[in-house]
Amino acid sequence: MNATNVSSNSSAQAAKFIDSVLQLQPRLAVFDCDGTLWAGDAGEGFFTWEMKQGLISDEIVRWARARYADYLAGKVSEDDMCGEMVTMHRGLRESEVLRAAHQYFDGHIASQIFPEMRALVHRLQESGCDVWAVSSTNEWVIRASMKHFGIPEQKILAAAVRVVDGKITDELIRVPSGEGKPRAILDVIGRGPDIAFGNSIWDAAMLGISRHPFALNPTAQLQKIAEQNKWPTYLPDSLGKA
Repeated sequence: MNATNVSSNSSAQAAKFIDSVLQLQPRLAVFDCDGTLWAGDAGEGFFTWEMKQGLISDEIVRWARARYADYLAGKVSEDDMCGEMVTMHRGLRESEVLRAAHQYFDGHIASQIFPEMRALVHRLQESGCDVWAVSSTNEWVIRASMKHFGIPEQKILAAAVRVVDGKITDELIRVPSGEGKPRAILDVIGRGPDIAFGNSIWDAAMLGISRHPFALNPTAQLQKIAEQNKWPTYLPDSLGKA
């Protein structure tokens, strides 16, 4: 598939963007997920959705809702909240949570994937680039989403806990948010990326260790940082037309 054929409705801007990335000939690319590969926050969405589905106990639901209210009020840190959105599943079978994650993503988020970002991921893979997904959203949602991009489970760095005999524990492995993103990349991959894509302040540290950082659909905070550092920015077609 050529960049000029991203989709039947793609713009010249989308094709130009994809070409500009491919011309850099990156060998290692990392992508944030929520807001970067698709519109919206799948992590927060799944958190709200699963509490209505009865996936977790009423006791945990009451605790989680109060905890999230404290997070929104600034009383709980981003890292803590992202980690607790994973550890709240302790005692459940991973297969059950993963099945729910697939159901949620396919039913609520898949239609919001940015076509040119999916095309870019595939074009990079075809060029031999090593492509990874890095996200503070729970690992099960990111694993469910990556089937739409062809990124294997082994190349996902998301909020994760240890699983023992198929059951989820509350032992955190990583929470890739903020400074945790470059830390996870360097710990697991072993070097900084040639190219990185992110949309929020929580991606700034990851973009900062990349040779070629791109602010994708940036929030106001990241837009300011991108302008200060002269990082390229891109607004996906579907958002530009909204």
